Amino acid sequence: MELENKDMSLPQEQPEEAPREWDVAESCRQLSGYLDNILSDPSQAQLDTARLCQPCRELGEALGSFRALAEELVGYSIGLSKGDLSQAVPESGSGLYSGLKNLHANLKHLTWQAGQVTKGDYSQHVSHLGEFSDAFNDMIQQLREREVQLKQEVLRAQRRADIIDSYTEMLVELLDQRNEWMLVVDQMTREIIHCNKRSRDSGEGGAFCDSCSHRLPIQPKLLEWEGTERYQVWEIEEDKSGCYRVISFPIEWKGRSCCIHIVMDVTSEKMRARHLNDEIYQDGDTGVRNRQFLDEFMGQVLRERRDATMCYLDLEGVGDINTFYGRKVGDAYIQNFVEIVRKNFRSGDTFARVKDDKFCLILTGNVKHLIERKMREILTAFQRDDERVFSHRCNFKYSIVEVEGETNMRTLEDLLEEAESAVNRQKRKKQKKQKKSSMMDFEDW
Repeated sequence: MELENKDMSLPQEQPEEAPREWDVAESCRQLSGYLDNILSDPSQAQLDTARLCQPCRELGEALGSFRALAEELVGYSIGLSKGDLSQAVPESGSGLYSGLKNLHANLKHLTWQAGQVTKGDYSQHVSHLGEFSDAFNDMIQQLREREVQLKQEVLRAQRRADIIDSYTEMLVELLDQRNEWMLVVDQMTREIIHCNKRSRDSGEGGAFCDSCSHRLPIQPKLLEWEGTERYQVWEIEEDKSGCYRVISFPIEWKGRSCCIHIVMDVTSEKMRARHLNDEIYQDGDTGVRNRQFLDEFMGQVLRERRDATMCYLDLEGVGDINTFYGRKVGDAYIQNFVEIVRKNFRSGDTFARVKDDKFCLILTGNVKHLIERKMREILTAFQRDDERVFSHRCNFKYSIVEVEGETNMRTLEDLLEEAESAVNRQKRKKQKKQKKSSMMDFEDW
């Protein structure tokens, strides 16, 4: 038994054989398949170069370098196709990249040019992009011509209004034969003693006004006029009856101290001028003034050294609403905010959209206390509308900057930067407070 046990022994493990080297024909087939895989999907292409025959290994290593180049090229081109212009330009000097690098540079420059065009710079010109260059340049040319046309029409409309303002006393004698109203009012009794719209047999006196079909809706305001100037041009605008330009001056009328009011209906002129003006200076999405109007308006305010109060408003939550509920709901959220602000201020106050969800309100004079009270009321009204936006918490931040015209040295950009910094401080303070509250809740838990 001992002899038998000595003769019996465990089998010894045989060392694994190294992979057998392919012959030339098989190596060529493997290289051909590897190249096909690189061209279809370089990230998945694989080749064991150690099994290639010696004459083919150098080619296999070269194809490995080509696979890395192809994989980088695919990633770069996919990024460009998705509009990612911030990605780094590959450092490889391969000619395969030259076209994409040129395209990348052209797209980045085109993006900058498009931004300049939105700011009103129509001197931009695009080249080296074929038919797209022609279409883009045609669009810029049309925008330039349209702006020139609109400004010319605004100028013509303004000149027509100036001509109406230049009517003088020598036209009074002709008004009986024209469409303008001419009312003669006794300064003592406030009685209308003559009107060019009365019938010839109605006699003197104001009794005919009660039944006159041409009766002016603004007549009560004319009777209240107590102008002390020798000659005054003023306007009365009514929501329902339109806009009237009035030329008023004192006169002796048949031995009585009177005043004459020459009244012109300029409703259509005003509407036409405002329409043309709004096309240039109006934000198309919200209907309020745009940044171009704000720049020109504040430029005039600062040049004339007028006192003003600026309220900078930062609407919160727009990005989240656009992401979770869509752009249409986000636009409704912004429009709801705009309408609430407009209801709480006069139509003559300047309310402009600076950019995206940033707005600016300008009031004449130093009225910071008034704006602060109004902002609290607006925030309360705005947050009552939570349910309108899928229970999203409606909120905005604001800061107020007063401009003392005589001593002010700041530009509009300085004022906006100061206001925006104040809003950002509010946001950081709120975030710290929320973080502290969360930590306290965690500790209590």
